[in-house]
Amino acid sequence: MMGVPQIISNINACGAIADAVRTTLGPRGMDKLIIDSNGKATISNDGATILKTLDIVHPAAKTLVDIAKSQDAEVGDGTTSVVLLAGEFLKQAKPYIDEAVHPQVVIRAFRRAAALAVDKVKELAMQIKKNDPEEQRKMLLKCAATSLSSKLVAHQKEFFSKMVVDAVLSLDELLPLNMIGVKKITGGALEDSRLVDGVAFKKTFSYAGFEMQPKSYTKPKMALLNVELELKAEKENAEVRIDNVAEYQKIVDAEWKILYDKLEKIHLSGAKVVLSKLPIGDVATQYFADRDMFCAGRVVEEDLKRTMKACGGSIQTSVGNLNEGVLGTCEKYNLFTGCPQAKTCTLLLRGGAEQFIEEAERSLHDAIMIVRRAMKNDSVVAGGGAIEMELSKYLRDYSRTIAGKEQLLIGAMAKAFEVIPRQLCENAGFDATNILNKLRQSHAQGGCWYGVDILNEDITDNYEAFVWEPAIVKINAITAAAEATCLILSVDETIRNPKSAQEGAPGGGMGRGRGRPM
Repeated sequence: MMGVPQIISNINACGAIADAVRTTLGPRGMDKLIIDSNGKATISNDGATILKTLDIVHPAAKTLVDIAKSQDAEVGDGTTSVVLLAGEFLKQAKPYIDEAVHPQVVIRAFRRAAALAVDKVKELAMQIKKNDPEEQRKMLLKCAATSLSSKLVAHQKEFFSKMVVDAVLSLDELLPLNMIGVKKITGGALEDSRLVDGVAFKKTFSYAGFEMQPKSYTKPKMALLNVELELKAEKENAEVRIDNVAEYQKIVDAEWKILYDKLEKIHLSGAKVVLSKLPIGDVATQYFADRDMFCAGRVVEEDLKRTMKACGGSIQTSVGNLNEGVLGTCEKYNLFTGCPQAKTCTLLLRGGAEQFIEEAERSLHDAIMIVRRAMKNDSVVAGGGAIEMELSKYLRDYSRTIAGKEQLLIGAMAKAFEVIPRQLCENAGFDATNILNKLRQSHAQGGCWYGVDILNEDITDNYEAFVWEPAIVKINAITAAAEATCLILSVDETIRNPKSAQEGAPGGGMGRGRGRPM
């Protein structure tokens, strides 16, 4: 296939992908239950997660998966919107391609319209005062709540948006994501989730003697190790020839001496808390317990690293030279709070079902990303289809001022922007045509922030209603969707590498036994 039919076929494939995530948009969006090849079920509302989990084979449709991923990585939220916009741009271009308008003409018009739209977003975006921490905090809360309102945890969005904003504000200027740990605990209700200002990780495997160790300290020194504190069985089949029992005893004593030397060095370094990536055996556990020290072995590496960043000190691979670090308190989950150096925090999520907590984690990830973005770029636009309607109106008006085919195509792109508010209405079960007509009317009369009001099946000024999103989300979404559209429209033939078509043909069967690995 080549030429027009090929482009049409690609457009249809992308339409199918867009339809897969179409119904997840917005506060009333549905969730998808995806079962992968291993039979693992994922319940998600996040466009990128859904598209990643679906194994998409169609080469053109993969582009949509890529833009969803890039939006996820770059901005964190708005993944469904990106895919929808791209799908709709293609859908609007389809009749023109059918009528034999050259794809390059369409691409040129779309590029131009996308650039105009991005400029318009920048022009419309409202700046938020950064210098006033109260104002900034309010704005971040609004953005987090908007992001969370379309997720499973929407009922508790007040609770979670506070949590997310606190988490992000506790980081330093660079806002490193990996300093926010998320730990999932099944059991309890969502409201039992909490934000620990510090590092928290699960209670590790412990030996006898662990119960006797004190569980809370104030300002102890700590040792972070990558050392095994237990008697090792010889790994290589070492052979030792002995001719009397005394020598055997020496060997055993030497092993014990090595262990006790290590333990003593740790004890003398003044550390009260010992964390190690490798196991800490029962002898060591009891040794520490006798000396009122706390130990945890087999700590996950990433948690150990976060503890290191938070408390200072460094992870030692030998016990020869231990230097000082500092630490905080501890409960069933090991919580280290009040760390001197880093700004790190841990979200402990509770919830009934594992699937549910996983989805909550994804939702919070989106919200955290949004808050980070909003902190870095302090301009916001109104969500809920408001900015899309305004762009649609702007492009439609602009298209009437130019002659030639571009007029039609920019008009088509203007129409495509309406997919977002329309889908919001459809997902909520409203009469989309009716509400879109009202929106067009109010935007024509200059109400530039009017969008869909999900709660009252009407339209409302979403800027006043605090449905806010960082402008960067929209800008990124529009550019990504337009680029994907142009990319797909510019492909006029799919050529399969001839080799891949006849794989394993010679020799019949599975192609085994001819020096080919399975």
